[in-house]
Amino acid sequence: MAYELHYWPMIQGRGEFVRLALEDAGADYVDVARQDDESGGIEPMLGRLSDPANARPPFAPPFLRDGDVVVAQTAAILLYLGPRLGLVGASERDRIWTHQLQLTIADAVDEAHDTHHPVGVGLYYAEQKPEALRRAKGFREERIPKFLRYFERVLAANDGGRLVGSDLSYADLSLFQLVEGLRYAFPKAAGAALRDTPKVVRLHEAVAERPRIAAYLASERRIPFNEDGIFRRYPELDA
Repeated sequence: MAYELHYWPMIQGRGEFVRLALEDAGADYVDVARQDDESGGIEPMLGRLSDPANARPPFAPPFLRDGDVVVAQTAAILLYLGPRLGLVGASERDRIWTHQLQLTIADAVDEAHDTHHPVGVGLYYAEQKPEALRRAKGFREERIPKFLRYFERVLAANDGGRLVGSDLSYADLSLFQLVEGLRYAFPKAAGAALRDTPKVVRLHEAVAERPRIAAYLASERRIPFNEDGIFRRYPELDA
């Protein structure tokens, strides 16, 4: 049975970290909300979120359905998928370390989001622009370099090629996506920070060259970045 990924069909967002793992592994999966048949669209996703008979509902997408198992939250989904897709080490020590790295990437993603919505997610960007300018300045000057230097240090401690062990993990794929998003939303700030983190750059390049990832990135399955997602390009925030 194919994995069912439920996520918003118009953005990469947090679902993209799961898509990259599924794509790299060549897994059989359905991006449910992007299907145009009777079983697809947003309604099945919304129905599962609001079903009063569901005692264990996801709070929000993304969530993954694997038979009777439903897992929400990006890091938890990848924790579940990692062993099944061969994208995490066999030892408990490696699995927990990989999960820890994924949670750190999630922290960076949340901070990137908060640059354009620092006051509230229910407000438009234009309604909180002064606060966004202030928040983005700190993110550009302090947080982007700090996060990327951290991953540079982890790569150096692991001989530079991968974040965990010698094989690719889902954390490597997620770091690739973080770099992609930062380069889109903050091209100047990310470019400056990446000049000081060459191992992160090499890992990003290596992931992009993996055959299944390269095919995915060139396909229509890869939703372009846009100003509805987590990573948004507002030039004034990258000043």
